[in-house]
Amino acid sequence: MDYMTIMLRTIFIYFIILFVLRFMGKREIGQLSVLDFVVSIMIAELAVVSIENIEVPMMYSIIPIVILSTIQIMLALISLKNNHLRKLIDGKPSVLINEGKIDEGEMRKQRYNFDDLLVQLRQNKISKLSDVEFAILEPSGKLSVIEKREDEGDDYTPRLPLPLILDGKIQYEHLEQINQTQLWLRQQMRKLGYKEIKKISYCALKDRDTFFVDLKDER
Repeated sequence: MDYMTIMLRTIFIYFIILFVLRFMGKREIGQLSVLDFVVSIMIAELAVVSIENIEVPMMYSIIPIVILSTIQIMLALISLKNNHLRKLIDGKPSVLINEGKIDEGEMRKQRYNFDDLLVQLRQNKISKLSDVEFAILEPSGKLSVIEKREDEGDDYTPRLPLPLILDGKIQYEHLEQINQTQLWLRQQMRKLGYKEIKKISYCALKDRDTFFVDLKDER
């Protein structure tokens, strides 16, 4: 076995993969979508084959790695402007606990059992399920938890912090979840002095009557 060839291939493939992964963008391992995870596994497998089988030209592995990374980057760029494609690729969050009530139907849909829920609550330093207002299962599999607020008045209504506008586009599904309409949202934005929805980068309800609005950078 040519140990020098294996060593040189290993070093070369290492830098190729390092370049490809950095070029694909920064994401923590726990935040990878299913597609990101699959592509990472495929690239790793191609790298191993290239290192182990010295009789096969390295280009047989490098070309597929480049193709996979190119497809991934193109899909990422397209999904920045296409919300439907983004949801198809990355998936969308699932609300498992809504206003303190467990949604067993959504848990079954996600094949998520009570043991999973309790484990992830403990990982979020939540000892009692009754302390949870909202629990959202993110596309990455991580559970985001919002605790109940005990210091609010009797008129306090808990709201899931859903974005109503993202990248200049109204999130109709989220409006339905809070029982509001596009007309209501546009009226609220005009009251605040925002006439064009497309200029708003992010908008969400902070509480019952207060909005958080962030405008797009004007460049």
